[in-house]
Amino acid sequence: MKILVVDDEQDVQTLFEQRFRKEIKNGEFNFVFAFSGEEALTYLKNHEQEAVLILSDINMPGMSGLQLLEEIKQKYHKPPPVVMMITAYGDAENFNTAKQLGADDFLTKPVDFTVLKEKLKTIK
Repeated sequence: MKILVVDDEQDVQTLFEQRFRKEIKNGEFNFVFAFSGEEALTYLKNHEQEAVLILSDINMPGMSGLQLLEEIKQKYHKPPPVVMMITAYGDAENFNTAKQLGADDFLTKPVDFTVLKEKLKTIK
């Protein structure tokens, strides 16, 4: 499963690669990283239909994760990627906005990788 992780914090790549080392080695997951909403859209434009799951931070400079979510849900339909929003803020406003825009799930930082791995198993 190809997973696009979108977060302005570059150390997220190292964290995901460490936490999913076994799954990456076994070929279960293939992670691609974008460090802005704009970079994520460029990736999706050039690799349409590759990302099955998108994990996006909400609070990023420039295009926010919510703006990215809205763009993805409007433009990418076949197959529609599963989009999980990740934020340091577990407030109701971000949650409700993400759900209204079509988010499939909502996670808070710091990410509980045990919970995330369980969620990913249900998508495969």
